[in-house]
Amino acid sequence: MPSAQTRSTTVRDSYAERSREYTDLFGTMESVHPSDRALVRSWAESLTGPVLDAGCGPGQWTDFLASTGLATRGVDLVTEFVARARREYPHLAFEVESVDDLAVADGSLGGVLAWYSLIHHEPERIRTPFAEFARVIRPGGGLLIGFFEGGRLEAFDHAVTTAYRWPVAELARELHATGFEVVETHTRTAAGARPHGAIVARRPV
Repeated sequence: MPSAQTRSTTVRDSYAERSREYTDLFGTMESVHPSDRALVRSWAESLTGPVLDAGCGPGQWTDFLASTGLATRGVDLVTEFVARARREYPHLAFEVESVDDLAVADGSLGGVLAWYSLIHHEPERIRTPFAEFARVIRPGGGLLIGFFEGGRLEAFDHAVTTAYRWPVAELARELHATGFEVVETHTRTAAGARPHGAIVARRPV
């Protein structure tokens, strides 16, 4: 099995090679399902304090969060994404950073959005970013994750590099194990569309 560092490098380099294509396809809010926009907006409006867009890609969700009035910063491993985000949204802060090792003080955030940014984490390593989010989110703060939902935990050939489908209940258990309370879950399946899952969680007060 490749090391965590090797896997992270593979994911970073794979997205770097296809950053322009990815941005053209998914780099605007127009590509987002209306119910996902509504969910993220509702979640954001429930938060107090600064928010991190963890694995921000080209920055569209970071800008969306900022539009709700939150102080928002985006981080991503892929230099090309961060450069694009800085050009498109010069009023916001973006940094090259790993979601597994955030340059954020303990308990300093009101929330973290991880929208399809953990899909390439191997199951045995998924607690690493969850534990990091638990570290940086203040008590009462929120976490929202979007992911590929499936009836069983399994790898599949994502267009960029290997990704994973998670049953909602199984991913929720991983969140519980790292100190989160699951508030609500969402799934969406439709013919010809990717099976989608989302979990809203929070740090206990």
